[in-house]
Amino acid sequence: MKKRIHSREVEAATRALIKERGVSIQDIADIVFKMQSPYVDDLSMDDCIESVEAVLMKREIQHAVLVGIELDKLAEQGKLSEPLQSIVEMDEGLFGVDETIALGAVFGYGSIAVTTYGHLDKQKIGIIEKLDTKSGNGVHTFLDDLVASIASNASSRLAHRLRDREEALDEEEREKRDKEERIG
Repeated sequence: MKKRIHSREVEAATRALIKERGVSIQDIADIVFKMQSPYVDDLSMDDCIESVEAVLMKREIQHAVLVGIELDKLAEQGKLSEPLQSIVEMDEGLFGVDETIALGAVFGYGSIAVTTYGHLDKQKIGIIEKLDTKSGNGVHTFLDDLVASIASNASSRLAHRLRDREEALDEEEREKRDKEERIG
């Protein structure tokens, strides 16, 4: 029987892969800030970073990132079978599996996350645009969509947390709600 991998190990691997692929927590938080600042006068970058960090603790996100980045890396190494190799390597426009995986990981944070993901998928804001340009070395067919997914989830989570603060929910109630969001 194979051994079960501890969730801390999965989270650490997820964070390491994102960093290895040239994306920082700050890059994702910058997108969250851009998405939420029109709605929140006193939004801080610390709030955005904290929200990205919390989203990266969610197993559904971790699993999507691990699968997507692995496929990107295999495509870079030419290790996928044809025609999948060419489709992923060139980020074929009609190939929607990358968006499907990223969108599946968005559903845990509700309609705000879903609509934000759609916006980011079309507008290619921040690091997403850099990853999507297909210039230079590296295949980021999955990573650009996964970053959009993380940023969308963090934006939705933040919007709900800020409302909880606005409604003067105590820290215990906010923490309880946050733990409920991390299920899955």
